Formats: sequence, structure tokens, C-alpha cells
Amino acid sequence: MKNLPEHQKGIFAVLAAALLWSSGGILIKLVTLNPMQISFARCFFASFVFLFLFHTKLLKVNWFTFLNAGFYAGVLILYVLATKTTTAANAVFLQYTAPIYVLLLEPILNKTNYEKVNIITISVCFIGMLMFFAGKLSPGDFKGNILALLSGVMFAGFLLGMRKNKHEFQYSSIFYGNILVLIFSFTSVIEIHSISLTDLSMLAFLGIFQIGIAYAIFSYGLKKVLAVEASLLSMIEPVLNPVWVLIWYGEAPSLYAVIGGVIILLAIAVRTMISGNPAIRARIKN
Repeated sequence: MKNLPEHQKGIFAVLAAALLWSSGGILIKLVTLNPMQISFARCFFASFVFLFLFHTKLLKVNWFTFLNAGFYAGVLILYVLATKTTTAANAVFLQYTAPIYVLLLEPILNKTNYEKVNIITISVCFIGMLMFFAGKLSPGDFKGNILALLSGVMFAGFLLGMRKNKHEFQYSSIFYGNILVLIFSFTSVIEIHSISLTDLSMLAFLGIFQIGIAYAIFSYGLKKVLAVEASLLSMIEPVLNPVWVLIWYGEAPSLYAVIGGVIILLAIAVRTMISGNPAIRARIKN
């Protein structure tokens, strides 16, 4: 890793973070606590991870720090609520509509031009999104899908905000985002009278590895890649997440959800290949 170019280090860091994130769907499904109690426990453990890793770096803040912390807190809470309300596959795939919003907003924020390849990608991904709402959905499924979509909006805001802010403020954004979740979900902890060792072990893993270490690695990678690249690379999470849930929980995604997810992933993959090939990119522009 030491001899790799900085950009490639960033790519591997984002991929490693997405791999850790992918364990969230199955563990959140298996934990018997309610969504807000899970959110509190995850962020409790994650806060100590950041205190241990970054110490005084967490004191460096600006106004962007707290804006990004709000986006981060929204991502975590909405994702847990969505995962408990709809299928894990729907929750994670719809959260990963985030690259669509990043593709739309990054040119505005960074004063770059809209590209035809991005417009095509957005259109195809929108068709994939519609597949999640096709067929017969119960009210619970619909509510969970809306929460997952909102989580995707928050994730896009987090990616763009973190990329826009200076590097020295990124770790503090995540730390204070965890604190916001703790404050927001604190009253739910009062209702816990007992907790099993199994639940406690899964919550510790979720907090320490699935968000604590994962977001620390992701922040490192985000310093070295663009927001669009980070959002696309992390798309391995929706691929792996339903696999773990199917293996360990027995919850199979619907056919429509699978088709929609495949459409979204293929669109993002093709867009990534095109963006890496100057000849094809130039042909599309013309």
C-alpha cells in the first residue's frame, strides 16, 4: 500500500469501508432492539472509536463540520429505520440513489459542466428506482422505501459536504454526528430493561467496525477521490448487503427489487468505465 499512488489508496479505502458497511443490513435485522435504541448503541461505540483514534483532532471545527454532522446523523438514523421497516435490500439499494444526487449537484457546487454520460446514468438509475415501487407493496414497505430514499439524500449531502470541507475538519464531522444521534435517541435507551449478550455483541460490532472504523477509513479515502467516485465505489455495499441477509436471515429481495438494483448497478458500472475511457467519453460528448 505504501508504494501505491494516493488516488489508488483512496479507492481501496472507500472499497474497504463499503465492505464493512455491508454487514449493517443483516446485523440490524437480527438485533431485537428498536431502531432508535440500535442507533444509540451504534453511535455510542463509534464515538469511542473516534476518540481513541483522533483525540485532539476532533476539536478542529468550523460551521461546515456541524452541517456535515447533521447529514451523517440523518444517514445513520434513517437507514436503521428503513432497514427495520422494509427489506434490507430495498433499504440499501434506495440509499444508494445517492450517486444520482451527487452527479446532479457536484457540477453546481464545484462549477463543473454537466456531461451527457451523467444525464444518461441518472435517467437509467431513475428507472431502476421505480422498480422498487412496482408490484404489490404494503404500507410498511412503502414507508421504509421513503425512509431509505431520504437516507440516500442525506448520504449525498454528506459526501458533497465532506468533500467541500477542508480535510482537517472531516473526522470531527463524523464524531459530532455520532453525538447528535446519541442526543436524538437518548430517551429510547430508558425503555431498555435488559439486553442479551448476543444483542450487545452485534451492537458492539456495528458501532466499532460497521460505522466507527468504516467511516474513519472512508474519511481517509475521501481525501483522495472525488465525491462522485466515492459514491460509485461504495456501491459494492448494496451488492453484498442483501447477500448476507439472504444467507443469515433468510430474507430474499423481491424480483422487482433485484431487477431495479441490477439496473442501478449496471448503469453506475457502465458510467464508471466510460469515464475512464477518454475515447468513448469524447464520442459521447460529440
